Amino acid sequence: MYIENTKDRIILTVDSVRETLQIGEIIGRTAQQGTIIALNGDLGAGKTVLVKGIAKGLEIEEEPNSPTFVILQTYSGKHPLYHFDFYRLSSASELDDLNFEDFFYGQGVTVVEWAERISEVFPQYSINIDIEIPDESNNDGPVQSRNITIKGEEKWLLSFRNTVEQALQT
Repeated sequence: MYIENTKDRIILTVDSVRETLQIGEIIGRTAQQGTIIALNGDLGAGKTVLVKGIAKGLEIEEEPNSPTFVILQTYSGKHPLYHFDFYRLSSASELDDLNFEDFFYGQGVTVVEWAERISEVFPQYSINIDIEIPDESNNDGPVQSRNITIKGEEKWLLSFRNTVEQALQT
């Protein structure tokens, strides 16, 4: 795993599903009630894998799956996890019937896959995570590596970076 950080973002290059899960678990351990995480990335980039790690960090025993057809899955743990998938949505008005504010501003941790589809609903303090699959042209075989760019408030990023660095030392 490779870490690059600036004042407003951390870029992680992971080389396996295991490392993606580990990053998610660290995010889950550092998340507080009211945390909102906006996940962006192409189909197959690893958004749901990251959510599985977040759930583990929140001490959730059930393994999340993609809620594409139901838009929302809820899981119980240290904090409730509200796992949204906006893949099928085309406008913020489609969220009105879901009372999404109850989840976004509730007592749990909210994670939204395909957040870029309706980015205007996210508060400024949201944690934004972009997952990219690097250019495959220089690799022999299946691509496992991902670039994970995490943007958020400076204080949270500092805490997250310190936690990642401690985890890598063990």
